[in-house]
Order: sequence, then C-alpha cells, then structure tokens
Amino acid sequence: MPEVYLLIDVDGVLIPFPDSEGNGPATHVRHSVVPTGYDAGSPVPIWLNPTHGSMLAELISELPLTPVWCTSWRGDASPLIGAKLGLEPFPHVELARQDITTSHPNGYLWKRDDVSAWLGTAQAAWIDDDFTAADHAWAAGRTAAGIPTLLVQPDPRVGLLPAHLETIRSWMAELVGMPSGPS
Repeated sequence: MPEVYLLIDVDGVLIPFPDSEGNGPATHVRHSVVPTGYDAGSPVPIWLNPTHGSMLAELISELPLTPVWCTSWRGDASPLIGAKLGLEPFPHVELARQDITTSHPNGYLWKRDDVSAWLGTAQAAWIDDDFTAADHAWAAGRTAAGIPTLLVQPDPRVGLLPAHLETIRSWMAELVGMPSGPS
C-alpha cells in the first residue's frame, strides 16, 4: 500500500481556542511554552488535553499512517506540543511564512498550496479546524482523481474528539479493506 499521511494541525485541534475569559476547556491542562523566536520571559499559554497523546499514538500504532505536523508551529510542534502529550517526534510540513491577514487569502486555507506541493500524489487524512468549502472541493477532486484525501474538521473551541479519529479509522478501513469499528 502506498504511504498514507496523517497531517495534524495544532491550533484549534490540539489547542482549542480559549473562551471569552481566556480559558481552555475543562478537559485541557494549561501549559506555558516558549516558541522559537519568542522571549523566554513571556511564555505562551496553551491548553492540552492529556488524553490526546494516547488517542493519537493508538491510532498511529494500529493503522498504516505516517504522522506529520501541519501547523504554523512548524518545527516547534514536536518539542513543545507533542512532547507534552507523550508523542514521539514527527516531521512537519515546511509551511511558507506568509504576510496574510486572513487564514483564507485565496478562499481556501493558507496552508493548502504548501500541503498540496508537499503531498504530491500521496494519500492523506488531514485534521485541521479551518477548512473552507474550497478545501473540501480540493480533497474531493484529489479523491476523484484516485488520490484518497480525507479532511477532518474539529470545532476550534472544542478541538479533537474521539469521533474524529473514528472517522479516520473508517476511512482507512475502506482504503485498505480492513474491518472498521472497535475490536
């Protein structure tokens, strides 16, 4: 079977957007991190759900997926996010740094051009909270062309849920002819 990538976003997926008072969901634990280029005296607060690490590790161990960070956190994703979740380091898609004022400068997610070039003809399940109808049409077009592509879109205020990973399991079951559902 050809390689199948699991592209994982961070903000809005593993780090839900805070509520109006600046807090994350009750299921998440607050951490402070210092991304590359930031002042160590001004750490960035993030909220992570401690169960996400084991959920993702289980998915990756049971399915023939290659995990890759696909986030503006870039190379910081593994040491600052993944490590706090107990995940092994993953490579990341090198996303161009763009001077944009919207995450959809061309009507679709700003990452998509870089992701499309990076994937080439590889199959992928991509978890991101910020897809547009144009992104879903892009994925449908790739799938119709024989390059299965699944977009999974969590609510950015809630983040990743077990149901999202079940969607990926079902999709992979169809892709490789495996039985789906819990064993």
